[in-house]
Amino acid sequence: MPRKLVLAVIDGMKPAMLERAIALGRAPVLQAIRERGAYVEDCVAAFPSVTPVCAASIATGAAPDAHRIPSMNWFSREEGRYVEYGSSFSASRKFGVLRSLTDTVYNMNARHLAPETPTVFELLDDAGVRTAGTTYLMYRGRHEHRVTTDTPLARIANATVFREPVMGPRELFYADLFASRRTGCRGQFGMPGARDAHTGCVGAHLEEHDLYDFMLFSLPDNDTWSHRNGPHAQVTSIAAADRQLERLAHAGGGIDRFLDEHAVIVMADHSHTQVERRIRLEPAFDGWSIARPNGGGATDGEIAISPAQRSAMVYLLSDERRAQRAAEAARLALGVPGVDLAMRRAAPREGVIEGERGELHFAPGGDLVDLRGRRWSVDGELATIGARVEDGRLLTPDYPDALGRVWSALTCPTAGDVLLSAGPGWEFVDWGGAAHVGGGSHGSLHRSDSLGALLWSGVDGRSEAVARDAVEQWTLRDVLPLVTGHFGVAAPAGAAR
Repeated sequence: MPRKLVLAVIDGMKPAMLERAIALGRAPVLQAIRERGAYVEDCVAAFPSVTPVCAASIATGAAPDAHRIPSMNWFSREEGRYVEYGSSFSASRKFGVLRSLTDTVYNMNARHLAPETPTVFELLDDAGVRTAGTTYLMYRGRHEHRVTTDTPLARIANATVFREPVMGPRELFYADLFASRRTGCRGQFGMPGARDAHTGCVGAHLEEHDLYDFMLFSLPDNDTWSHRNGPHAQVTSIAAADRQLERLAHAGGGIDRFLDEHAVIVMADHSHTQVERRIRLEPAFDGWSIARPNGGGATDGEIAISPAQRSAMVYLLSDERRAQRAAEAARLALGVPGVDLAMRRAAPREGVIEGERGELHFAPGGDLVDLRGRRWSVDGELATIGARVEDGRLLTPDYPDALGRVWSALTCPTAGDVLLSAGPGWEFVDWGGAAHVGGGSHGSLHRSDSLGALLWSGVDGRSEAVARDAVEQWTLRDVLPLVTGHFGVAAPAGAAR
């Protein structure tokens, strides 16, 4: 068996803030990993660059068109209702707190995540690798776990909504709801500020008792801190995440010994950018019948609007004049201050991106090659996405992997008919009226919140030079092949680079 591998996800870690934390001596474990291995400062998030979509891409190595998680808030055409994964507590109250919790804890993995798209846990479970995971949105694996009743909070939860077992990795620790064994660690029901410490406690226990070969080590508190205090305050929260990595390393004999004997991947799912102003979409659609939040479930309307931080979607709930109505909805949305881009499908194999800089039509296949090696044909204003062509190569530095990310989002079966991306400094107000003005946020196609940090050491014996040059533009999808390749397990075709 290869050396153990830890995949640590520091939610929302901004590369510049990681580098500052290291320079200030506040992230010794992250510094040691970077010095021993590879560092990618511009790993591209999925689009929308919100946590559920990005977590699904990390866990499956697939884009939204394959994993089918479209956003933080979306409209289920099948059920005729909104799905809300916890944009804010006020948004969850609008849709029903118990329904929102059920969607987040149960349905996201059991129903919404495409069953035919395997997760890293399922792939490694099938290969006999001992898997483990701490509180992370995507946990689907091959082992059944029942709700724990070890804490008063868990007993209360068990008496209300959390009664059903879930399928997860061999060792699963999800807040205080699921725990495959007693560790003495308490997650405070997954409350922000306590989640990293819970992961550190669980990870140290698993390391001390040799209970894993692969562990997803989730460190989400950096995201909450950044939403509240802004991205430039991340040094404090990255340092706090590093202390939990150090806790894990000490359980394995100290930083040097741990890195000698373990492979480690540390990554962000997305980045953060400062938010200064709010975007309210509803007034733009005055005269349209908008489906409203309904804690009871199904709801009616002509359109559904799904804001998700710095992204949003508009669903057309009738097939009548769908293409014409989508174009009209995009035009109305672009009239709202702060909306940077509107994206829609003009034909089954053609997408449109519109903004104040013009309109660009594109389709898979053609003469232009992007940094991921995919081919495209384009027609219209390249300035729409700040693109340029050099020697037959399509470069989109302001909107990384723009056409690939937009196309996978547009062709996601559960996505809206019109996708929206906010401009720098702007955020869409969620259904609960919340926004992160004065703090940080993410979700857009823009580079400011789409480029996260990725670093690793000891993975499959790769040297920094070979690993860094292996991919010209790294994305979240490249991590699963690194993990499965380390254990000699073939990644699904859709996850291969």
